[in-house]
Amino acid sequence: MATVEEVAAAPGVRPKRKLTGYWLILPGAIWLGLFFVVPFYSLVSTSLYDPNGSVLTGYQMTWHFQNFADAISQYKGQIGRSLLYAGTATLLCLVIGYVLAYAIAFKSGRWKNLMLVLVIAPFFTSFLLRTLSWKLILADDGFVVDLAQTLHLTNALNVIGLTSTDDRLLATPFAVIAGLTYNFLPFMVLPLYASLEKIDIRLIEASGDLYASPIRGFFKVTFPLSLPGVVAGTLLTFIPAAGDYVNAELLGDTNTKMVGNVIQSLFTTQLDYATAGALSVTLMVIIVGAVLIYVRTAGTEELV
Repeated sequence: MATVEEVAAAPGVRPKRKLTGYWLILPGAIWLGLFFVVPFYSLVSTSLYDPNGSVLTGYQMTWHFQNFADAISQYKGQIGRSLLYAGTATLLCLVIGYVLAYAIAFKSGRWKNLMLVLVIAPFFTSFLLRTLSWKLILADDGFVVDLAQTLHLTNALNVIGLTSTDDRLLATPFAVIAGLTYNFLPFMVLPLYASLEKIDIRLIEASGDLYASPIRGFFKVTFPLSLPGVVAGTLLTFIPAAGDYVNAELLGDTNTKMVGNVIQSLFTTQLDYATAGALSVTLMVIIVGAVLIYVRTAGTEELV
């Protein structure tokens, strides 16, 4: 009877194994080709249309790279605002999400599964409904505004530029950032929890045995070991937040429009496909560049 080695060495066996691998990745490759490569090519080609074209007269591919310079010059304020809002929301999600993920991983005990369900429970509700609910929470006649005015928080927010007046929270940068933070918080909590849950608790106990204070032990042991979760969580939060337009549309005003609102308006209302495509590609390049720099700077081997 032939051994396993003899069967593997038989002619035609190894080529079949190689082909099996290609057949297995074929569905994924087709999916990426249809829903990523083709749309991406269409978007890039749209960004190079002749800006003098229109829906009625038609667009022509003229390799008009000036579209990018014009889009950045005209909408640089919205681009900067999007990055600022997304970065602020990501930082808030990191602080809030880390505390929550730490509590679930190390302090929840038999309530761990319930707390994880509560974290992902908002996903069972429409993103649009969750955002609209913040209009009720931050309404001018709501208890949140009354409490903020009583504690003079609205004055403090106005001083740092998060609100435009002292008597309201809705239709302000504060409302947009609050909506982004709430909607994308689960994207931060879950990677953090997955990273923290893998930490050997004996390593944390060892830092105490070596006379490290709880704070010093956290920054020397716990936080460095959880960096893969921090990097993954910040990326999963920042990337969609930078391109979001629902929160700014429903919770903000004309002074809080993000680049996503501009792209949506250019594509669907103004029908300026060339500028919309150029602005979309510009945002994509900025985010990809920032992500590459961030990942390399973080130095987490699991992600790099």
